[in-house]
Amino acid sequence: MGKVRVLIVDDSATIRGIISNVLGRDPDIEVVGSAGDPLEARDAIKQLNPDVITLDVEMPKMSGIEFLERIMRLRPMPVLMVSTLTQAGAATSLQALELGAIDCVGKPDFEGLAEKVKAAARARVRSLAQAPRSAPIQNYRPGSKILAIGSSTGGVEALHTLLSTFPANCPPTIITQHMPPTFTASFAARLDKLCAPTVQEATDGAPIVPGRVYLAPGGSAHLEVRGGATPSCRLVEGPPVNGHRPSVDVLFHSVCRTYGRRAVGVILTGMGRDGALGLKAMRESGASTIGQDEASCVVYGMPKAAFELGAVQRQLSLGAIAGAALDSCALEIRGVA
Repeated sequence: MGKVRVLIVDDSATIRGIISNVLGRDPDIEVVGSAGDPLEARDAIKQLNPDVITLDVEMPKMSGIEFLERIMRLRPMPVLMVSTLTQAGAATSLQALELGAIDCVGKPDFEGLAEKVKAAARARVRSLAQAPRSAPIQNYRPGSKILAIGSSTGGVEALHTLLSTFPANCPPTIITQHMPPTFTASFAARLDKLCAPTVQEATDGAPIVPGRVYLAPGGSAHLEVRGGATPSCRLVEGPPVNGHRPSVDVLFHSVCRTYGRRAVGVILTGMGRDGALGLKAMRESGASTIGQDEASCVVYGMPKAAFELGAVQRQLSLGAIAGAALDSCALEIRGVA
């Protein structure tokens, strides 16, 4: 693969210059052009045929969200959203991720932008024409197991797809999704509205019970599970692990210590290796483990690393993971241990 060709779309000439300088320092990236609004960008896409677009959320003449929706319907391609890391910016960025944007980067530091651009160039992009989501599973009876999920790039849409089939009385579910600090509260609130179970941003000491989904808060701490008469969430300060805080590995290792074989681990789409070692520890302790397959991943990084390490018992498409995970967590009366 040659250099990744990037088109920068932002109404601020200053921001366009900063992004161009950041990307220009990477020998594997070539900035082929820039545009100040979506109308200019439309023409530039036709003329330059970029591999990746960086797209500002707030744009004149047409919003970044509206332009993204048109791109994903008419000419699907990798798009990275550029947003201020505010609550309003987070809500809009989450909408963009659900429309098919690969990832989001924050103004003004653009941390990790070059790596995200290169990952986006390798990502699988789908049009907005998708099959309707399945209805929540009925007559479900949870057992005593916990479900732990790790995800990163592409995880917003993957988690939405997965959780939309969960019943209101789903097994207690703990999730670490790599996200900026201001995003996780908005994401949890959005999932709570769209899914049958109660979805919340995890807080320290929150009891882990069926019918609840706990999302690790971004940025300041790792999410672990604490054992006892009533297991609970634990937020632990500490340095990033595998470059991330919260880290999927930290979550999986804590689930392994606390629940052993009474757990199910799932690793979804994402860049890098976070979660592979923790999932392997879960499998070695007797837990069931599932990895998303390459064909259904936006970025087949984390699931690939876990699979190659021997951490994955079953590799399944995204559409098949919910049923398999729920069956593994159900009462034995359903015929599954």
